[in-house]
Amino acid sequence: MTVNLAASTSSSLKPEAQNISGLKQVLQTIDADSCPGSYNFHMHTVYSDGRLQPEKLMELAIAGGLKGLAITDHHTAKGYAQAQIWLDNWKLNNPDRISTAPSLWTGAEINAELLNNDVHILAYAFDPQHPSLTPYLRGKATEGQAFYSAARVIEAIQEAGGLAVLAHPCRYRSIADQLIPEAARLGIDGVEIYYAYTNPNPWKPSPKQTALVKDLAQTYGLLGTCGTDSHGVSLLVRI
Repeated sequence: MTVNLAASTSSSLKPEAQNISGLKQVLQTIDADSCPGSYNFHMHTVYSDGRLQPEKLMELAIAGGLKGLAITDHHTAKGYAQAQIWLDNWKLNNPDRISTAPSLWTGAEINAELLNNDVHILAYAFDPQHPSLTPYLRGKATEGQAFYSAARVIEAIQEAGGLAVLAHPCRYRSIADQLIPEAARLGIDGVEIYYAYTNPNPWKPSPKQTALVKDLAQTYGLLGTCGTDSHGVSLLVRI
């Protein structure tokens, strides 16, 4: 019998940017010291409300020794796409340094309604071409209850093969003690544990909020992420 090897294996092969198992392994190891030196899963470029071109962001990521990252522009994956092109070319031009290249995952930040709060949900390692995400990657905030509910946003991200993570859970009108259990009930995958709520320089996760969110994440079996939420010309601070 003749076996079509390409057909039999293609469904199990995904680009590194959609390597969800690899991302989960990383998220299970991060701690308060992981960001911003080793990992950064919350950054913005000129494709939403950031100041950096994706190419410059990648230059800074490599110069800073990042092991893994995600660009999480609001409602678009265009920043990621440009960064991926740059990284692929960098690898071609630096074959002796490929082993030091950071892992780059797809990312986006999507607004949603959760307990009457406008929250932000980070999406990671998804297929940006998947139709479930079409309403959310058009470069503008989502409207209409059919798309805007946290339940639907989480579902859409997961349908596209990705992880859904509640961003900065201590920045909303409702407290994290209310939002995280509800997000967990809706099937969210994780929460942003390590976040600098007072924008210190140098960047450092806020101790009180970190302890609370970490405890809630463990209680509800959620993954934890870290990120500077960079909008400026440095990856080491938020602004």
